[in-house]
Amino acid sequence: MADTTYYFDAASADRAVNFIETFCTHVKGELGGKPFLLEDWQKDDIIRPLFGWKRADGRRKYRTCYVEIPRKNGKSNLSAAIALYMLFSDGEPGAEIISAAGDRQQANIVFSVAQEMVYNNAELRKRGKVYRNQIQYKSSFYKSISAEASTKHGFNCHAVIFDELHTQPNRDLFDVLVTSTGARTQPLIMALTTAGHDRNSICWEVHEYARQVKEGSVKDETFLPVLYAADATDDWTQEETWKKANPGYGTICRAEYFEQEVQKAKNVPSYLNTFLRLNLNIWTSAEQAWIPDDIFMRGADPLPSDEVLRGLPCYGGLDLASTQDLTAFALLFRDDEADCFYLKVHQFVNSEKAESKKLNAGIDYLRWAEEGHITVIPGNRTDYRYIKEHIVQAAAKYDLRSIGYDPRFSTYIVSELVAEDIVMHAMAQNITTMNGPTKEFEMQMLSGNIVHGGNEVLRWQMGCAVVYMDVNENKRVVKESYKESKKVDGVIASIIAMNEYVHERTSGSFDEFLGVISL
Repeated sequence: MADTTYYFDAASADRAVNFIETFCTHVKGELGGKPFLLEDWQKDDIIRPLFGWKRADGRRKYRTCYVEIPRKNGKSNLSAAIALYMLFSDGEPGAEIISAAGDRQQANIVFSVAQEMVYNNAELRKRGKVYRNQIQYKSSFYKSISAEASTKHGFNCHAVIFDELHTQPNRDLFDVLVTSTGARTQPLIMALTTAGHDRNSICWEVHEYARQVKEGSVKDETFLPVLYAADATDDWTQEETWKKANPGYGTICRAEYFEQEVQKAKNVPSYLNTFLRLNLNIWTSAEQAWIPDDIFMRGADPLPSDEVLRGLPCYGGLDLASTQDLTAFALLFRDDEADCFYLKVHQFVNSEKAESKKLNAGIDYLRWAEEGHITVIPGNRTDYRYIKEHIVQAAAKYDLRSIGYDPRFSTYIVSELVAEDIVMHAMAQNITTMNGPTKEFEMQMLSGNIVHGGNEVLRWQMGCAVVYMDVNENKRVVKESYKESKKVDGVIASIIAMNEYVHERTSGSFDEFLGVISL
C-alpha cells in the first residue's frame, strides 16, 4: 500500500520558483537589476522540495531547512528571495518574517538585498511599503533584528531566516525564534550558513543533526538538510574538489577566484583553515598552526653588527610576565634599504625555575643563558630591576623610538622607564588590538623579511604558538596548550614591537588607534 502521508504538489513548487524568477532580481555586479533566474541546484535541492512537499492536510512537510554552503554561491540573494516569497505570496495573514544573524549588521545584509529587490520590481514596489528597517505588505511584515535574545520573546514568527548561523555566540536567539513559530500553521525556520569552527555552538549542533537526518540515522521528516562540502581527505588544490563543495562553481563563483584563494593558502599557511572552512565548507578548529619551522628558519641568517643596527630605527616590545614566569623583550630594527627587519629577542627567568627539573619542564634554560638568549636572575622570582637595566642599556645603544608593553604586570617597571625618558605605549592583549600586528608579523615572516639569527629560544616558542581566529577573522597568538613546556612570550613581544613600527609609519596617534592612555 502506497504511503500517502506526504505528497508532492508540483504546482506549489512551481509557484515558488515562478515568484522568485518573476519578481526578484539580482542587486549587485554585472547582473544587477536583471531577473533572478534560479540555477538547477537552487530549484531542485532547495526551493522545489521546500515548497512542493506537502502533508496530507495540504500544509508544508518541511518546517526547518538547513543549508550549509560555501561563500560566493549566492546565499544572500536566495535568502532574500525566500523571505519575500514568504511575505508576499505564502498566503499567511499577519505573517512576521524575521532576518537574524550574529548581529544586526549581518542580519541587514539579507534584508538590504530584499529591499533592493522590491525597489527593482514595479509590482512589489506598488504592493509593499519599504521602510528603513521593515518591509510591510498588508498586515504582514519582514524585518531584520539585533542579536539580543532577551528582547525577542514577543514575536509570532511565520518565517525566520538565519544568516551565517555559525556566528551565533550562543543558542539563546535561535531557541527564542524557533519557539516563536509555535502558533503558526506552517512556519519555516531557514538557516543558510558556511561551516564554522566552534564545535560547542548551536551551529555545530544543527549541522550534526542535519548530517544525521541526511544519512538516515535520525528520522525527522520535517527537517530538510542541504549540505554542500568537500571531505577533509580531498585534495584542496584540485578543481574537482572546488566543484564538489560549490554547487555554483563555474557560474556564480568563478575558477579564478579559487585559483587566487588556493595560492594564498599556499603562501600563508595559517590561511589554509580559513580556505577550507569558507570555500570548501569543511569544519575546522578555531586554533590554527601559525608559522611552520621551515618558514621561521628562512630568517636564520646572522644579524648585522651592533654598528649597523645603531643606524637603524628600532621598536621595542615588552611581554612582562609575573615574577615567577618568563619575560621577553624584543627589539625590531627596520632596514628600509634592504627592505627587511632585524629581530633581537632577549628573555629573563629566575634561577629557581631555570635550575629545577620540576619547574623548568625539561627546558634547558641554562644552555640558552650560556648562548646569550636568556638572562637567569638569581632567586625564586624575576627581579624587574634586571629587566629595566637591560632596556635602559638598549635605549642608550640603539635608536629606540618607543616600546609597546602588555599592561598587566607592568605598572612599576613602566613608570621607571618613563622616568628614563623612554616612550612607552600600553597595548591591551585582546584579539581586536592584536589582530593587525599579528597579521603584519605573519606576512613579513612568511615573506622571509624578518632576520632573527636563528634564535633558538624564539624558535622553540614559535613552535608553541597557534593562532586563534574569531568569526570576523581577527587573529591572536596563543599557546598550543597550558603546559609549562609551552611558552610564547618572545613571539608576543615581537608582535608588540611590530605594532610600534606599524603605527609610527601610519597617521594617527596611539591613543586613537588603541583606545588607551599612554604613560
